[in-house]
Amino acid sequence: MQHVKANDELSLPAALDVSAVSHFYGRKQVLSEISFSIVPGRFTVLLGLNGAGKTTLFSLISHLFATRHGTIRIFGHDVSREPGEALRRLGIVFQSRTLDLDLSVYQNLSYHASLHGIGQREALARIGALLAQIGMSDRLHDKARSLSGGQMRRIEIARALLHRPPLLLLDEATVGLDIQSRAEILATIRKLVFTDGISVFWATHLIDEVEEGDHVVILHKGQVLADGKVDDVVRSCGANSIRGAFATLTGVASVTGGGGPL
Repeated sequence: MQHVKANDELSLPAALDVSAVSHFYGRKQVLSEISFSIVPGRFTVLLGLNGAGKTTLFSLISHLFATRHGTIRIFGHDVSREPGEALRRLGIVFQSRTLDLDLSVYQNLSYHASLHGIGQREALARIGALLAQIGMSDRLHDKARSLSGGQMRRIEIARALLHRPPLLLLDEATVGLDIQSRAEILATIRKLVFTDGISVFWATHLIDEVEEGDHVVILHKGQVLADGKVDDVVRSCGANSIRGAFATLTGVASVTGGGGPL
């Protein structure tokens, strides 16, 4: 398989550094010596078909799975050797919904804040600021079950940001949402990168969630096939678009048009 290396910013301090990481489920290898780095303050897309290994990689980065082959560092801190230091710099939103539906928005968020040792007064201030930022201040005392799918996702994003991590991971954050909700979630995250300077690692199988200025890591069948700026990856493949580059690299030619999935 062709592996395009097009990122010219790797000399900068890495928000996330993945080096020679492999993972097995029993005897089945699902990640094969993958390596890439992302710089701080950048929106980076992990692009791959369902089953490419994106969720497994996120489970390793977040220390849900032990990293037995290779190393993962978050702002220089090894996830295996310094999990506390590494993970306090990380916020994560998983694909499956994780709010307690019987609790209010405030209760969901304040519980998370307490887990991170944030005092009640400070937690209330942070919750208020984050809800204002995502346009949901009026839902503070509403039960989570009363929210739409897009609103739940926004609250999960706010929760992931409560302890002010410099790196935010989102695994298929727009799955199951309508077009408008998808666009609003993406706009919210991209604005956070621009205004707050956080680093975002966004996993998706939807080609239209990738923009020209993004850093993209293409993962296919457990291997990294490309790692760099979208324009550089496209040019290296001799393609006209990231869709064409993906097809060239993976041999998957039957990608849908428009804003649909790969």
